[in-house]
Amino acid sequence: MKLLNLIKSHHANVGIIGMGYVGLPLARVFSSRGFPVTGFDIDRDKITKLNHNKSYIKHIPAQTIKEMRAKHGFKATDDFKQLAKMDAVIICVPTPLTKMKEPDMSYIENTARTISQHIRKGQLIILESTTYPGTTEEMMKPILEKSGLKYGKDFYLAFSPEREDPGNPKYSTEKIPKVVGGLDPVSGKLAQTLYGEVVTQVIPVSSAAVAEATKLLENIYRCVNIAMVNELKMVFERMGIDVWEVIRAASTKPFGFQPFYPGPGLGGHCIPIDPFYLSWKARQYDIPTKFIELAGEINTSMPYYVVNKTAEILNQQGKMIKDAHILILGVAYKKDVDDMRESPALKVIELLLEQNARVLYNDPYVRSFPRLRHYNLPPFSSKRLTHKLLRKQDAVLITTDHTDYDYQWIVNNSKLVIDSRNATKDVTNHRERIKRV
Repeated sequence: MKLLNLIKSHHANVGIIGMGYVGLPLARVFSSRGFPVTGFDIDRDKITKLNHNKSYIKHIPAQTIKEMRAKHGFKATDDFKQLAKMDAVIICVPTPLTKMKEPDMSYIENTARTISQHIRKGQLIILESTTYPGTTEEMMKPILEKSGLKYGKDFYLAFSPEREDPGNPKYSTEKIPKVVGGLDPVSGKLAQTLYGEVVTQVIPVSSAAVAEATKLLENIYRCVNIAMVNELKMVFERMGIDVWEVIRAASTKPFGFQPFYPGPGLGGHCIPIDPFYLSWKARQYDIPTKFIELAGEINTSMPYYVVNKTAEILNQQGKMIKDAHILILGVAYKKDVDDMRESPALKVIELLLEQNARVLYNDPYVRSFPRLRHYNLPPFSSKRLTHKLLRKQDAVLITTDHTDYDYQWIVNNSKLVIDSRNATKDVTNHRERIKRV
């Protein structure tokens, strides 16, 4: 087969749609293995930066983009007519939720329609965006076949869930096992071969639906366990028990236990969103997903809990939350990354502003707020962290535990530190200023 030979010889033109936290790292990996790669995106600013050797993702430096372009001919474009030149097209577009916690499939639908306008015989199309089981067959396939070409005969279709962990140096894209499922054996084999050329391990499964369900299981597992430990935090707090000490003690068991940690809520593009995709799909089969929905309720409530506790702590010190000066430390969804997607800090800020608190933030990785899909917040930019700034605050609220922060110095220069991440666990002086929530 011509396409199989192109893949094995690394001559297959690979097009990746979506140059975000999934697509750009994937482009890096394919490019580093010598594949000619074209990145597609509707964001003109991203395209311009990439074509000028600039990066907008912290863990992919500008030098990497420069090498991709100079050594391997990587290019970025918003001209989707170029899709016709690709041998393999990989889709890495967002799959958010609507306000009603239902799947927003518009990005996948629009991308599929665009591909159908330019698809040609012999192409392999792979969806990586996290979604409900059945999306590849029930949505992608019919839209692509509107081109007049037939799946399995004229083009090939597969699903392989992204498993990115931004900022994790141990597990870069090429080191993470890749689950791959085709709509038919030939599509599966082609997709497995393509990824097999660039990652350390490929895990073939029997269908695209199994691959789709695999990603949901991974994230539902984490969502439910994080919800459990968040609930335990609130219970133990009433009992006067330190949940962090309990977790440390339980973690000494060498079998049957994996630690999960409480926080101000869930962040990132996966765990806060993916479980609801399965809940929505399960309703079509008249099956309630009680575990998933309860976990979602608990995790969604955590920013409210943090703000309520903040108000309570301030009140105990004779200060109302209204007009209180509060500095948020960290707005990325997890430590040491510049990714704000679904960050619980955003909801915390929104809730504080609703109570007329005077809110500022500092984050070494997020200089200013980008355009936000679900929040209508005023323009914010990171304030330089100085002892003068800290001393002006009625409370410093830690929502992201970046390792860049000198927590002892922060506590030394603050009146009150409210810690939602146990970031101050090693602070020795002035611990009376610290309140954990």
